[in-house]
Amino acid sequence: MSIRELSEQEIIRRESLNKLRELGINPYPADEYTITNSCAELKEKYNPEENNFQEVSIAGRLMGQRIMGKASFAEIQDESGRIQLYINRDELCPGEDKTLYNDVFKKLFDIGDIIGVKGFVFITQMGETSVHVKELVLLSKSLRPLPIVKEKDGQTFDAFTDPETRYRQRYVDLIVNPLVRETFKNRTKVINTMRQMFNERGYLEVETPILQPIPGGAAARPFITHHNALDIPLYMRIANELYLKRLIVGGFEGVYEFAKDFRNEGMDRTHNPEFTVMEIYIAYKDYHWMMDFTEEMIERVALALHGTTTVQVGENSIDFKRPFKRISILDSIKEHTGFDVSGMDEEQLREVCKKLDIEVDNTMGKGKLIDEIFGEKCESNYIQPTFITDYPKEMSPLCKKHRDNPDLTERFELMVNGKELCNAYSELNDPIDQLERFEEQLRLSEKGDDEAMFIDMDFVRALEYGMPPTSGMGIGIDRLVMFMTNQPSIQDVLFFPQMKPEKIVKTDSKDDFVAAGIPEEWVEPLFKLGYKTLAKLKSVEKPAKLHQEICGFNKKNKLGLANPSQDEVGQWVENA
Repeated sequence: MSIRELSEQEIIRRESLNKLRELGINPYPADEYTITNSCAELKEKYNPEENNFQEVSIAGRLMGQRIMGKASFAEIQDESGRIQLYINRDELCPGEDKTLYNDVFKKLFDIGDIIGVKGFVFITQMGETSVHVKELVLLSKSLRPLPIVKEKDGQTFDAFTDPETRYRQRYVDLIVNPLVRETFKNRTKVINTMRQMFNERGYLEVETPILQPIPGGAAARPFITHHNALDIPLYMRIANELYLKRLIVGGFEGVYEFAKDFRNEGMDRTHNPEFTVMEIYIAYKDYHWMMDFTEEMIERVALALHGTTTVQVGENSIDFKRPFKRISILDSIKEHTGFDVSGMDEEQLREVCKKLDIEVDNTMGKGKLIDEIFGEKCESNYIQPTFITDYPKEMSPLCKKHRDNPDLTERFELMVNGKELCNAYSELNDPIDQLERFEEQLRLSEKGDDEAMFIDMDFVRALEYGMPPTSGMGIGIDRLVMFMTNQPSIQDVLFFPQMKPEKIVKTDSKDDFVAAGIPEEWVEPLFKLGYKTLAKLKSVEKPAKLHQEICGFNKKNKLGLANPSQDEVGQWVENA
């Protein structure tokens, strides 16, 4: 790595690394390090009267140092939290050789280093539970400085808060913002609570293909790839519905999957191209039963995380206590727009959209038009959990016709805080009807709808063998976690959200600089000072100031180069 890529701090840390090796200390040892306790456990359970924890071994990241001559304080952080360390020179180094304290700890250890300590717990005169260090070992040298978050009088300074940097460098975010870890622990708790409920009822957790020859189960644009050995296109799954229903055909009466799905669509604070969905299918049930089941599931999740059904989501206090409100989509549109769209054909719906100032295009059929009206004018009104039911047939090609109205389907979506949280059906199990619905989707595709469903003839064949009456439900785990942890963006509940590529600063080559008459040994220092292109060097208005900069850099970094004259630097600028 060249000097232009390293900050001053990084250069110093690499020098420390070399000095440690010269002292015979391996900065990256392979040996197992035995840990007896966590920092949190020591702080919570130490009792001076019992004098417990007199032989402890902990490991973690060095997060602070206060050097005070022969004795020092430090702070170590593990997954559970932080605890103070007290290090006495003569106790750490009882013999004549004080190198471990005077040189290694004081001069060669840096914030961010991972260390192991052994000692005993005590309480300082200031009343702080601490570890009196008897042994100290370096377990991993940190070569990049951490952004240090400072706290004083309850206020936080220099916080690592820039979203772009936090999402791109989640590993740093987790180190310096420990509360972020709690969000992801709660994410796991959400999933475990759901899994426990399903397992209690005897439903089977399964795995279905991620690479699919036909992307089915949803209306979305898929990612496409190519399998070389089979010489066929394959698609990243947009849903796992059709495979799970094949398992119901096969005789399982309850199956579920926590699945990674992929959709080649836009990104915003509620959408990521890869996301986690839980889909569940239960034989001999209908969508009324599934509404009750969904209510119970979400209520259990809220109670598991918060001990109450009331959860703060942004500015809204949302109560997940059963039962939830229920209203049909057509009644909702009528309530919020004044238009009764039931029985309208495509042209009439287009006219309604025009009157409501809703932008539409020629690729949209009846289903999409109704979906647009609901999305634009109704959806945002549902803050408290509300089931929107009985969608038109054109909107739901995998859903059973409504038992009382053949123009509608037995479907519901759960709306929370103005957003869809889950989707569920009485599943269509009539193979002839299913094929007709697929063919209608094909016609939409031919009109230009790139989100229309593919025809999956194997799935139709499976239905021809007979699928029992079934209800299915899919819920977005990422969005559920957003609600349950009060996070404003999906990026805050994904460890590694998809990001745009990092911007790379344009740099001219070393040869370009040499060709312009700049001595080779001065190219790297110029890069380091920010002059990474000849155009940048050419823009220097005061060569005398640049001369001062490079001479100062030479001295500060002990490069040992012969300083150029002011006139020579002026010539560099002129020739650039």
